[in-house]
Amino acid sequence: MVAITVILAAVIAAFVFGLTGTTGSSKNVALTMTMNGTDYGVITWQGGSDLGQISEWEAKTDNGTVLITGTDAPAVGDVDTTDHTVLGERVIVTATFNDGSTQVILDKRF
Repeated sequence: MVAITVILAAVIAAFVFGLTGTTGSSKNVALTMTMNGTDYGVITWQGGSDLGQISEWEAKTDNGTVLITGTDAPAVGDVDTTDHTVLGERVIVTATFNDGSTQVILDKRF
């Protein structure tokens, strides 16, 4: 009984003193990335409830080479092609949203 009281007091104190922190929420964006006949990457924007909230996005390799960037929110069905080959590369697409949050929206090895 004493142990339960101590644990309960510790949990309540954590909430009262703000020690629990805040939890961010994930954004919902759907896209696919494939290779075309020249091994360049082709991004097709599929949708998602937060697609219109993207303020900018970037696709780059894991060694930092920027493949393509966008400064507007993509629309469903938009297609973007990279300026470099992605064959043998790991490509990471990140998006920055209108609320200032940034999220990885694709991580794929070709």
